[in-house]
Amino acid sequence: MDQAQPGNARFRLRRDGPLAQLVARLAQRRWIRWLAALAGLMAAAYLTIWLVFARDLPSVDMLRSYEPPLPTMIRAVDGTPVHSFARERRVQLAYEEYPQLLVQAYISAEDRTFFSHGGVDYPGIISALFTNLTRSGRPVGASTITQQVAKNLLLSGELSYRRKIREAILAYRIEAALTKEQILELYLNQIFLGRNAYGVQAAARAYFDKDVGQLTLPEMAYLAILPKAPSNYSPERHADRALERRNWVLGQMRRNGYIDERALAAARAAPLGTIPRQGARFDANAGYFIEDVRRALIERFGEDAGAGPHSLYAGGLWVRTSLDPRLQQLAEGALRDALVRYDRGRGWRGPIRRLELGGDWAQRLAAANLGAGYPDWRVALVLDTSAAAARIGFPSGEEATLPAAAAQMPVAGAGGTAFARLRAGDVIVVAPEGAGGNGGWSLRSIPAISGGMVVQDPRSGRVLAMQGGFDSRLRSFNNATQAQRQPGSTIKPFVYAAALDQGMTPATVLIDGPFCVYQSALLGQKCFRNFTGGYAGPRTMRWGIEQSRNLMTVRAASQTGMANVVRTISRMGIGTYQPYLSIALGAGDTTVLQMTNAFSQLVALGRELKPTIIDYVQDRRGKVIWRSDGRCAAMRSCNARDWDGRPMPRPPLRGRQVMDPMTAYQMVHILEGVVERGTAQVLRDLGRPLMGKTGTTTGPTNVWFVGGSPDLIAGLYLGYDQPRSLGGYAQGGTLAAPVFRQFAREAMKDMPVVPFRAAPGIRMVRIDRRSGQRVFGTWPGNDPRAAVIWEAFKPESEPRRSVRRADILAQARAEAEAAAAALNARPRRDSDFLEREGGIY
Repeated sequence: MDQAQPGNARFRLRRDGPLAQLVARLAQRRWIRWLAALAGLMAAAYLTIWLVFARDLPSVDMLRSYEPPLPTMIRAVDGTPVHSFARERRVQLAYEEYPQLLVQAYISAEDRTFFSHGGVDYPGIISALFTNLTRSGRPVGASTITQQVAKNLLLSGELSYRRKIREAILAYRIEAALTKEQILELYLNQIFLGRNAYGVQAAARAYFDKDVGQLTLPEMAYLAILPKAPSNYSPERHADRALERRNWVLGQMRRNGYIDERALAAARAAPLGTIPRQGARFDANAGYFIEDVRRALIERFGEDAGAGPHSLYAGGLWVRTSLDPRLQQLAEGALRDALVRYDRGRGWRGPIRRLELGGDWAQRLAAANLGAGYPDWRVALVLDTSAAAARIGFPSGEEATLPAAAAQMPVAGAGGTAFARLRAGDVIVVAPEGAGGNGGWSLRSIPAISGGMVVQDPRSGRVLAMQGGFDSRLRSFNNATQAQRQPGSTIKPFVYAAALDQGMTPATVLIDGPFCVYQSALLGQKCFRNFTGGYAGPRTMRWGIEQSRNLMTVRAASQTGMANVVRTISRMGIGTYQPYLSIALGAGDTTVLQMTNAFSQLVALGRELKPTIIDYVQDRRGKVIWRSDGRCAAMRSCNARDWDGRPMPRPPLRGRQVMDPMTAYQMVHILEGVVERGTAQVLRDLGRPLMGKTGTTTGPTNVWFVGGSPDLIAGLYLGYDQPRSLGGYAQGGTLAAPVFRQFAREAMKDMPVVPFRAAPGIRMVRIDRRSGQRVFGTWPGNDPRAAVIWEAFKPESEPRRSVRRADILAQARAEAEAAAAALNARPRRDSDFLEREGGIY
């Protein structure tokens, strides 16, 4: 036997384990290697898909707590809805609140296998893919309802195969995370259906003015055709196409067994039955108030969803405001009437806007959202003119005729008639003539003069009404809160309040005589004058306020010290001014809201008030998330689990004391005299305790009145936007006070007649109204011009000297005889009364 050569020997290492032997044998087979390669390719494909399509997909868990953008509802003080803020009109409902037949209509139209597939309809995808490959143009989709939820809530709306793949992946995840009913609820609340309606409930209101539970079968079928392309089935432009598609959906419902043949035939025979497009059904009043509410909400909660969960346009807030609709209507009417009354006879002011004519003029006129002030005044577009009449159109699409005879007012500042100036494309204002508007239409003019008015509750500071001009839809600038105007003599009560704080009394005698101050070598002397000129000599502080005497005011301010005066004005929230004497006559700018609030603080006995327009705000679930009064934070007992046996807690007073209570009451008591016998006597016939002050600025450019009762304070002014003279006759007592009178006559009609509350410690003393001396032996009467009156004094400040009744009567008789003799010595003039009373303004 030959021996092997060791150099040529080969060795193989073998593992004798059974598993290793099996793997070795399988690895030698070709089909096994093919399977391993295929598995590797599948793993690589999965990784690629994940990296390209699924890596950055949003989590479907957010759908469990998804909150769609909801409108913010604004309510009046009585809970009445007055406005809504929304970029997407939507009403969120639970799945159980949708009628089953409505759900079946959407399933038949959009995804008839919804309840059986797992999120993706494969036959539909294959059909759509084949269609897209064989023709050009916009790709055809095959999205299920689940995929549409994924696209609308989690993805963008881009048209690409990448988005479709991502959509399918998300659809699988959504089906695994949510029930079919939850998916349908998301879909029915989110889908866009045209007319700015998001969700089926909003669409039911937009197209049929019904809730979903009131819809008929053909109406449900029509809403079910809208998700694809609402504009393609617009009832205004494509009614035939919409009817055909609606009937197709009805046929699908019959095919799926949801309705029978009889219901199908009846539904197909029904018309579309949609209503014309319409805006939100809220009263057009309170536009200025609502706009201030909008700004306040944006400042506190933000505007869009990105600002937080309680944003104005997406948070679904419920906002309770302090707006009183009745008082708002009265304030609007009173101010608007005053503006029209002043402007009457000054001619037509021209068209309010120009608009290009075209086939869609009605839609564009409606989109302009212009207002005409009064409910029966209407905005119209001049379509064409002839020698005898003009053809006009309204936002609703209706047309009418404006006769030339109904537009004969002169053109302001230009001459000629208004009708001769009308041109096609002019947007004008017209009003109906005759009973019920049967007499045709006549032209109206929007006043050039403007103004602002605020009504406030002096007990809480809540603003009950606000009007910032003729109509907020014509001019959004709010004269009540934004216009900085000189208040004129309405500032004087606060000048005299500073004097009262410095030791003067209502009976202090001041000289109504010449008063000049040296300004500088360049400017020389500044001499003040009364509004009507002349001097009255020594008079009481009360008389000086009642008759609004400028010389007495600047003298009191000079003796008090302007530093003290402007400090008092600043504490009352009117404004921050330099200590110049002209400030005492109302030369500093302020707003109607600030002046009204300052007078409310007088009635509140010097307690600080913060004017508020929002009472509280609730989130979409009804939880109060903010209160203007902060009562819960102050009381710390709003969330007590049970009664602790103690008395019910009372909200503490919010404001600090900004004026001595006795000083505040003294001024209120004096301002009652302004109504009884001063520059606001036009209000005396209202028959209740009232206080107030008129004001007229140099020019006169602005006329004011601020005042009211213990329950209601109102402030207003009238003036041009670009200040110019209102005319020499214009005064606060003749133009502004009558506005308050018209308002208060109705606003206070059912209010209890109560006196102003006096401050603790105040002393009521009988004095002679002319001299300010204390009186014994006689009593004040009901005559507002009685010689003896009650006067309010701080302790130990009342007059010590007395006067006999006979002396009072003799003095009054002598003054009356002297006045009568002077009156008879010259011809009577209209200015006699004004001069005798020291000027009414």
